[in-house]
Amino acid sequence: MSRLNSKGQALVEYLLIIAVISVIVVSIVKIFGGYLRDSMTKTSCELVDKEYVEGENPGEGRCE
Repeated sequence: MSRLNSKGQALVEYLLIIAVISVIVVSIVKIFGGYLRDSMTKTSCELVDKEYVEGENPGEGRCE
């Protein structure tokens, strides 16, 4: 019976670790999301031979 309990405990520990890592990743993307969006927009502007125009806030840049 103790072997079954230790397997269940290990599963719960792994799930908690995954949950904490997920919260951290979501927080990082939330904080730096605008900057990530700007870098993706800059790259796509270069691919279609347009000029990148920076927006007032991070994440508001566009191609023209």
